[in-house]
Amino acid sequence: MKIANILAIFLICASFAILPASAGTKYMSGEPEMSVAISGTNEFEPGEDISLTVTIQNTGTSTFKIIQSDIVDRDDKPDTAKLVTVALDDGNAPVNIKTDPQMIGDVDSGASKTATFNMKVDKYAAPGMYNLVATLKYKHLYYAEQTGTDSIKYIYKDVELPLNLQIKIKPDLQIEVSDIISDSLNVGTEGYITMNVKNVGHEEGDNAIIKLSKAEGSAIVPTDSSVFVGKFMPGETKSVTFKASVSNDGEAKNYPVLVSVDYKNSDGDQVSSDAETVGVDVGGKIEFEIVSDSTKLRPGQKGEVVIVYKNTGATTAYNSQARISAVDPFTSNDDTAFLGDIEPGETVKGVYEVSVSSDATIKTYGVDTEIRYRDSLDNSQISDSMKAQIEVSKASGVSILTNPILITIVVFVILGAGYFVWKRRKN
Repeated sequence: MKIANILAIFLICASFAILPASAGTKYMSGEPEMSVAISGTNEFEPGEDISLTVTIQNTGTSTFKIIQSDIVDRDDKPDTAKLVTVALDDGNAPVNIKTDPQMIGDVDSGASKTATFNMKVDKYAAPGMYNLVATLKYKHLYYAEQTGTDSIKYIYKDVELPLNLQIKIKPDLQIEVSDIISDSLNVGTEGYITMNVKNVGHEEGDNAIIKLSKAEGSAIVPTDSSVFVGKFMPGETKSVTFKASVSNDGEAKNYPVLVSVDYKNSDGDQVSSDAETVGVDVGGKIEFEIVSDSTKLRPGQKGEVVIVYKNTGATTAYNSQARISAVDPFTSNDDTAFLGDIEPGETVKGVYEVSVSSDATIKTYGVDTEIRYRDSLDNSQISDSMKAQIEVSKASGVSILTNPILITIVVFVILGAGYFVWKRRKN
């Protein structure tokens, strides 16, 4: 039994001794074959912001290799692109590349990876075909030097490979706005905005409509906001006028508005140009103030209240008419006064007939008054309310003698007394 065990162990050892050594692989040829392509469309418009995805592919192959027992296996294959870096340059294209070179790592044979670059097409780019340049930097196994059966030295080759990426810039219509003039455009009123709009792009616009839009935070609100100009050729300038209003809470300053063009392009599609932001001057609000002194009246008196108004605004108020609000202790059957056209800085007088109740408290009262007028576009407007001062005071001695009611009473008293005396004498 012991002899049988020893024989079995001997046979096992002998079988291991006659097995061939493990075989290694040595590649005699091959290197990376790199290419690039744009993922998605390669057609862009002037002024467009783009996230361009580039696909990097390795189609390299190894055509010849040796497998034998005394070869040490290589860690890398010669057709693998190692430590690949991708850089994108504008080449001859009218674009601005905003992304730095990107590292995508190793790309094996038959594999691909992607890199994304942000770029912006120049606003006034001419249409046509352009080449971007994608530069690949990588290394690959060039040669492996084996020493004995247990060591190997690697030699790598550095490669810098520029490759073209073709893009197409499509024509479009771009605008340039100049000579902006505002007419009768004041706070709280409606006026006109005139401007020149030039097609500085490379696209002919059919059935073009130039549009005015409200900008965020602007007090200008377009009320007649589109002008049809028909065919709009490259280099052509159109003069257009829009109607707009200014909100009551606006100020006298320059406000932004948006100008754009809707048109049919060469493909027959209805499109819009990029909006241009331009500034429009707005004049001050039409305002009035009272520049006259207070009117003095007495309890029980009927008299004239004279109020002098001044246009302190920046433009003319047309067909102006003022009114007062006569409230207790005042009454009036004539509470309106026609003032006519009031130019900036001009003063006008309004005269009203007012009665004071006999039990009116002696003090100074504030009576509301306002002016209704027409702006330059014949829109009806109303001024802010103002306070006219009416002073109700006691009658003085001279005032008593000039009071028509008291004079009438005195006359009747005198006549009555005279009649009484005459009657007694007659009797």
